[in-house]
Amino acid sequence: MWSNDQLQHFAQLDDFYVAPFHPDMKTTGTLTYIWSVVADHQLYIRGGYGQHSKWYAAARQQKAGQIQLGGHLYDVKFELVPETGHEALMTAIDHAYIDKYTAKSARSTKHMTEKSVDGPRTATVRVLPR
Repeated sequence: MWSNDQLQHFAQLDDFYVAPFHPDMKTTGTLTYIWSVVADHQLYIRGGYGQHSKWYAAARQQKAGQIQLGGHLYDVKFELVPETGHEALMTAIDHAYIDKYTAKSARSTKHMTEKSVDGPRTATVRVLPR
């Protein structure tokens, strides 16, 4: 599990890059910039194109990879979070995206809104240290 200090630090950062492992489980794809949030004492990411996001498809299949955050590289595991049975958590994640990204700009507001609609919401991933 991430420490409370790490999660507090991660919540402030806006430089999250994700790279799921290839099938060999040794090499990764290209680091991809995405938005991240901390909700319910966990680190979460969402596929901007829902389950069609390339990184999401790889994360779903490999369940592990690397992230770069705050200038540090971490080996991580990915846990898919289904909407069914997790409605309160999904709402908390929605609000975390709203709180973190709407203050950035009108352009961010548009993209943040897209992160909390059906497509991205169905591609919610919990990121845990490996």
